[in-house]
Amino acid sequence: MAEQPVVDVVMLAFGDEPYLADAIDAVLASAGVDVRFVLVDNGCTRDDVDALCADRGVSLLRPARNLGFTGGVNLGAREGAAEYLALVNSDAIVAPDALATLVAVAADPAVGIASADVRLADDPSTMNTAGNPLHVLGLSWAGGLGDPASQHRVARDVASATGATLVLRRAVWDALGGFPEEFFAYQEDLDLSWRSWQRGWSVRYVPGAVVVHHYAFSRNPRKMYLLERNRLLFVLTSYGTRTLLLLAPALVGFELAMALVAGLQGWGRQKVAGWVWVLRHLGWVRSRRSAVQAARTVPDRDLVGLWVARFSPVALALPAGAEVLQVILAGYWRLVRRFV
Repeated sequence: MAEQPVVDVVMLAFGDEPYLADAIDAVLASAGVDVRFVLVDNGCTRDDVDALCADRGVSLLRPARNLGFTGGVNLGAREGAAEYLALVNSDAIVAPDALATLVAVAADPAVGIASADVRLADDPSTMNTAGNPLHVLGLSWAGGLGDPASQHRVARDVASATGATLVLRRAVWDALGGFPEEFFAYQEDLDLSWRSWQRGWSVRYVPGAVVVHHYAFSRNPRKMYLLERNRLLFVLTSYGTRTLLLLAPALVGFELAMALVAGLQGWGRQKVAGWVWVLRHLGWVRSRRSAVQAARTVPDRDLVGLWVARFSPVALALPAGAEVLQVILAGYWRLVRRFV
């Protein structure tokens, strides 16, 4: 009998984690792969984490502080050396064959990241995400959210994998250098995916690699701060110089519009704090940009088809009036994409 592929699975735990035991058990019940499991306790308040891990043979790491999603995953990934690496959320329940299905796609040398078929736990016939789109201004969201799963039965390339469940070869992870820890949380899956595309590896949505996710969109000032700050960090470090120059008027205009939205929604101070962070860390931004641009082998002009110029105000929790803005942006993008 052929040996099963070995997969290092990294999961993070933070807060009360009501689905943690189910998420762990589902991973351990995976068929067709040999799982090596690492749980990173980033501040879980459950009192049974030690027992959960000890009883199930799961390695437990407890950093001295909350490292965020980026730092926690990087820490967990360093513990293993398997050919494949899987990231699974602590509120995501993988089907028994999901990891094996993802591994089979990630084994293709042309594929960088295999992204799961993520359904809503409240209604598994409904999509949570079939891969995440990328708007030209750096916005990203759960693609296909609310769609019937029957509409997403065909494998396809996507701009970004979902961090809820993904698999990639260890060699790809190492080549990309993992997540930028400065992101802390949010947009890190987009950053990793886009750098995969820039290195010539595709990002593939894999129907049939089913995961049910206890997803609930939440919006709070801290989350909005990280989302907006990291959107800027992603754009400033990942886009080529020509692309940044062409998009500069739209980027500036959108910043002003988002500042207005932030003020109206009560997180204006957090929006400004994001700008302040970027300005105070320009040295890191320049260094990061230099490294990302030097490593890429695929220019932006070859990735134009992955960008979209329309977004869902509902998915991004933006005011209904944002639809007017996206029409303007779509027209602007049609003009500038010729010169990227």
